[in-house]
Amino acid sequence: MTTLRIGDKAPDFSALDQNGKTVNLTDFKGKKLVLFFYPKASTPGCTMEACNLRDNYQLFLDKGYEILGVSADAANRQQNFIDKNKLPFNLIADEDKTLIKAYGVWGPKKFMGREFDGILRTTFIIDENSIIEEVILKVNTKLHASQII
Repeated sequence: MTTLRIGDKAPDFSALDQNGKTVNLTDFKGKKLVLFFYPKASTPGCTMEACNLRDNYQLFLDKGYEILGVSADAANRQQNFIDKNKLPFNLIADEDKTLIKAYGVWGPKKFMGREFDGILRTTFIIDENSIIEEVILKVNTKLHASQII
C-alpha cells in the first residue's frame, strides 16, 4: 500500500505512453491531474473504471483536470485498450514498474484465494503544483468519476 499522503509532493516521473511518447509530471504543471493506476488493460474491472472516466471526461476537462492511466501493460496493449474503448486520455506503459513502485502501488493482493504481488488499484489527485490533494485507495470502478469530482 502506498505511503504517499495528502500534502506530499507527487513523485516526479518520466514515462512512455501508448505511442512511445515521453510523458512527465511537469507536463501537467498548472493543471490538476487524475493519475489512476489499474492492474491490467482490457480486464472487466479496469475496463469499467476507464470507461467511467471516459464517460465523464468532459466534466473533468471543464473542471481543469487531465487524466492519465498507468499499468504495467506493453504500449501496444495500452493502445488496443484505448482503441477498443475509445478512451480520450493517454495510458502509460510502465513495463518495468518504475512509476508503479515510485507511487507505492505494487504489493500483495488476493484473488480467488490466491495470493500474489500486483498493482493495487489506486488513484491520486495531484494539484497544479504537483502536490497530492487526494489518494483514493478504495476505487469504485463503476462510479470512479463521482469519487473524484
